[in-house]
Amino acid sequence: MKHVVSVSLGSSKRDHQVEAEFLGEKFLIERRGTDGDFEKAVALIRELDGKVDAFGLGGIDLYLVAGKRRWVIRDAQKIASAAKVTPVVDGSGLKNTLERRVVFYLQEELGWQLAGKKVLVVSAVDRFGLAEAFVEAGCDTVFGDMIFSLGIPIPIRSLKTIEFLACLLLPILCRLPFKYLYPTGSKQEKITSSHRRYYQEAEIIAGDFHFIRRYLPEQLSGKTVVTNTVTKDDLELLRDRGVRVLVTTTPELGGRSFGTNVLEAVFVSLIGKPLEEITPEDYNRLLDELKVKPRLEYLSG
Repeated sequence: MKHVVSVSLGSSKRDHQVEAEFLGEKFLIERRGTDGDFEKAVALIRELDGKVDAFGLGGIDLYLVAGKRRWVIRDAQKIASAAKVTPVVDGSGLKNTLERRVVFYLQEELGWQLAGKKVLVVSAVDRFGLAEAFVEAGCDTVFGDMIFSLGIPIPIRSLKTIEFLACLLLPILCRLPFKYLYPTGSKQEKITSSHRRYYQEAEIIAGDFHFIRRYLPEQLSGKTVVTNTVTKDDLELLRDRGVRVLVTTTPELGGRSFGTNVLEAVFVSLIGKPLEEITPEDYNRLLDELKVKPRLEYLSG
């Protein structure tokens, strides 16, 4: 049995373990949260290095992407470098393949009319493939990178602007302590009502769930949320806020959707190549073979 472990800076309350089978291979998949403790994350990876088939890095991105360029987050690199034998992935390979396909699936397979829809992507540099796919679908898209990451209430409406600001700011921001850019540990449990108008103006709210949850308004009647990792409690939270449809980009395993980092770790284990030799074509081939489709939950209406 192959063993994949997601080491997350998130809350340990979200820990989960499940057995699953992919292409005839049995997997034990675990998510272990370190409650925002970087040293604990490093120690856990050192302890399991060489004993598991792949690590997923959760609660933190190793890379932020805009256009053809990517920047390494220094704190994430410190954690990932603790592994000397086992490959470490953060989900960015699948963000650029699977999440693009989700938008195509909603249009072509389900017949959703996305052109002209008002979409809020809470952070484009975190999920550039998803952001680009909504733009290509003809959506009226707002990118909340300045709002939700930096607390500056400036909506961005152009991917070119995102690329320009990324080149200007990310070389500096990626060297800052990660806690200034993204909620970790117990901060993931807090919800503030600031920035609610950007949610209310959108028909579709997309991106990382912790970013979405952090500023979740009390009322989101009729909205669609396109996101990644959700637990049963998260699903009930969205239902209580009136969300109509939940789309998760990864399939349900054992009653919840795991993060893209987990699924990418599974894929790396199946492909069996050195990490630097794996291409987007390898990921797309596996997505086709496994017939991976997004999970849809109709929560109200």
